Amino acid sequence: MTGDARYLEADRAQLCWDLVDLDGQLAADHRARVVWAFVEGLDLSRLYDRIRAREGEPGRPPPDPKILLALWLFATLEGVGSARQLDRLCTRDVAYRWLCGSVPMNYHGLSDFRCGHGEVLDQLLTQSLTALLAEGLVKPQEIAMDGTKVRASAGRGSFRRRSTLSQLKGLAEERVRRLKAEVENDAAASEKRRQAARQRGAEERARRVEAALKAAEKLSAEKAEREKTHKKAEEKKGEVRASTTDPEARLMRFADGAVRPGYNVQLAVDPSSGIILGTDVTDRRNDAGQAGPMAEQVKERLGAQPERVLCDTTYVTQDEIIAFAEQGTDVYSPVPPDKANVRPETIRRREKEREREPAALKAWRNRMTDAASALTYRRRLSIETVNGTVKARGLAILRVRSKAKARCVVLFQALAHNLWRAHGLRTAQACAA
Repeated sequence: MTGDARYLEADRAQLCWDLVDLDGQLAADHRARVVWAFVEGLDLSRLYDRIRAREGEPGRPPPDPKILLALWLFATLEGVGSARQLDRLCTRDVAYRWLCGSVPMNYHGLSDFRCGHGEVLDQLLTQSLTALLAEGLVKPQEIAMDGTKVRASAGRGSFRRRSTLSQLKGLAEERVRRLKAEVENDAAASEKRRQAARQRGAEERARRVEAALKAAEKLSAEKAEREKTHKKAEEKKGEVRASTTDPEARLMRFADGAVRPGYNVQLAVDPSSGIILGTDVTDRRNDAGQAGPMAEQVKERLGAQPERVLCDTTYVTQDEIIAFAEQGTDVYSPVPPDKANVRPETIRRREKEREREPAALKAWRNRMTDAASALTYRRRLSIETVNGTVKARGLAILRVRSKAKARCVVLFQALAHNLWRAHGLRTAQACAA
């Protein structure tokens, strides 16, 4: 070889025209198209009514609510829970660019949309479930319910005692007063802006400390109430604490035994289809007493009282079993085992109490001894699959703070899960036909 090597070099200064066909770049059966078709079938009039930009008036128009809703539903299915990451994907990924349709996005707008329309998202869940009920994909006669712990966006170090919170509140209020005085006395405009930014941060800190102090007072009242019946157990727990990062989060023991800040997410599922029928976010450390509210929520959404409720032992209380029986609903929940190695007097007293129990509790105990009831109860395992699915899509840890914002995230998870599950059921029916 006598000459130098020849190769093509990058020329980034060269101007050129690119022909972009967004629709042609996305496969016909891509999941993004399924999401868009679902969103187009929803009634989003409430979201359009909230748009302040109007024809004939000044103001920059915002993105179409359909685009924002579709982006978050698709991102949820893809396990994307960060508004900043979603913003980057809207310029880099073909599927997200297809959903945007050349409409510019920013992470502030995406974040505000996700957590700013909780009531609308709740209505959309009801609207979509009503359509699935009419289609025959949902059968509300039987529901499975369960709660799952979700890690909150707060660290254990942010939890403080009431005495510490009172001190922090005083320090925060003093800092706000000092910064306000500096802004009023400083004539430099640039320095004023910096001081104003520091003042806003101090005010936000003061609000969070005050909210944490109120949460600690609420927890102290609950602890005092529990001490009336479980004094020794409450004394072992020590003094209550609240987080200055997310005051509504609670320290909870998770399935792996670790104690972390978290929320208790409640789900109601149709065992036959795996579709989520109801959701809620609580700060309760256990699930006892949640069966009644969740069943009532499903009844309001679908307009039908369930015939069977499937839940574990600690989820439903005896009072709820009696209330369900009055409404014509049978509860399938394992009977807690009796304590062993007790005195004969205790056994006799237990038998007498069982004889005086309401008929609903006796029927429940007899029902759970039947082999057919055991097979019915096994269908509750479907909700464990749903719990694992939504956690794999990003619900294992929340990236928002406050119970209201957490509810919005859970509602997006329910909507995304249901639309994709319904798509799978329709596909299976088409293949079987």
